[in-house]
Amino acid sequence: MGEESLKRRKGEDKGREDRQSIQSHEPQTMNLQKQANLFLFPLCGTCMIVGTIIGSGIFVSPKSVLANVEAVGPCLIVWAACGVLATLGALCFAELGTMITKSGGEYPYLMEAFGPIPAFLFSWTSLLVTKPSSFAIICLSFAEYASAPFYPGCDPPQAVIKCLAAAAIVIITIVNSLSVKLGSYLQNFLTAAKMIIVTIIIVSGIVLLAQGKTENFKDSFKGSKISVSSISLAFYNGLWAYDGWNQLNYITEELRNPYRNLPLSIIIGIPLVTVCYVLINVSYFTVMTSTELLQSQAVAVTFGDRVLYPASWIVPLFVVFSTLGSANGTCFTAGRLVYVAGREGHMLKVLSYISVKHLTPAPAIIFYGAIAIIYIIPGDIDTLINYFSFAVWIFYGLTVLALIVMRFTRKELRRPIRIPIIIPVIVTLVSILLVLAPIITAPELAYLYCILFILSGLIVYALFVHLKFNWAQKISRPITMHLQMLLEVVPEEEVTE
Repeated sequence: MGEESLKRRKGEDKGREDRQSIQSHEPQTMNLQKQANLFLFPLCGTCMIVGTIIGSGIFVSPKSVLANVEAVGPCLIVWAACGVLATLGALCFAELGTMITKSGGEYPYLMEAFGPIPAFLFSWTSLLVTKPSSFAIICLSFAEYASAPFYPGCDPPQAVIKCLAAAAIVIITIVNSLSVKLGSYLQNFLTAAKMIIVTIIIVSGIVLLAQGKTENFKDSFKGSKISVSSISLAFYNGLWAYDGWNQLNYITEELRNPYRNLPLSIIIGIPLVTVCYVLINVSYFTVMTSTELLQSQAVAVTFGDRVLYPASWIVPLFVVFSTLGSANGTCFTAGRLVYVAGREGHMLKVLSYISVKHLTPAPAIIFYGAIAIIYIIPGDIDTLINYFSFAVWIFYGLTVLALIVMRFTRKELRRPIRIPIIIPVIVTLVSILLVLAPIITAPELAYLYCILFILSGLIVYALFVHLKFNWAQKISRPITMHLQMLLEVVPEEEVTE
């Protein structure tokens, strides 16, 4: 018995030495704010917004928007209106982000306005539905464009698409886990690359218009289908292409001077994207009629084949860059949500730990990538978009409502930016319409399942956050310790104000 006790004591000492070894390599300040110099100028924030928004959406959604309104004129109006709505929503988030300068997007705002339960439901839904599904959609789009040239005349096999998508998720996750700087540089490079293809399409369209190719714009409202349901569904698909307008709010703590750079990046970035989207659609319609666009399997590729031949191969190449840039931006920002939720005790504590060597929220990013890979296995793009769009606009509306509520309940908070109250009211009403429209016009069980999943978070919150069962703590503690040693991560150091 004495020998066994001695061995056990030696094992405990060894474990303590390992943990101390990890701690001994800890920098003086283990905090994500150490990385703030990466986002010193509005240009970096603008690149993050533009690079995250412009992804696969503008190359996929034009056909869906047109299918709902059935005419060129209403289609272009919807694209412009989606940009206006995204700008108004982003301005609401700018006031929230400069009033509550915490990373994590909607999470800290819901926490301040409504308390921990709505904030937990948001993190529960975002971590397990909206953010991973968005990551999966973008990577599946990347895989389809990347594999298409190798399967001319037919659709690529699903196994190839899903393997490529999974590989993209793994690579992007590794890059963002290893270095904030590398992830930021990669984002800037891919943003520049996608702006090249955007510029090529826009300039080509302008040249064709100058040459008199305007016949597809005559009687542009003829045969249009205008109704509440068709407009709402068109907005759904258009807003999917604009999604990402709130991404800077996920990294507020890593922005230098967020009071200036956050709103400035929004004011520059989103109108720039709106102009690009409208002009890209104008370019599409210069070479394709409405019928031809609806029949196209890949709108941008069809455009390239007709306008850029024999250099049309550059279109799928740069679309691949575009989707990778959007996926990288999504991973970069969404990992911060996992990190903040873990810091607040709403997820496993290890998810809020910071890498000793790289100063990145590596556990949070790895967790996020793993969930996204799971979504790729059974899912397809259309199904994932339905889940994503419905769930995300519930919380967009709730977050903007939080801004209205805090105007009355938290008057003492400093507001470097104060937008007119009519703006959050409009965004809240539109959010309600966007949530109710698909349920009323095209009810599906998927929406019921999504609501039930969101509400199931109440059970998880009651058991593991509110009551904090001892057996759950006993299970999570050794898991946290072993993951901490394996990944070489430590808790974030408290920052004294």
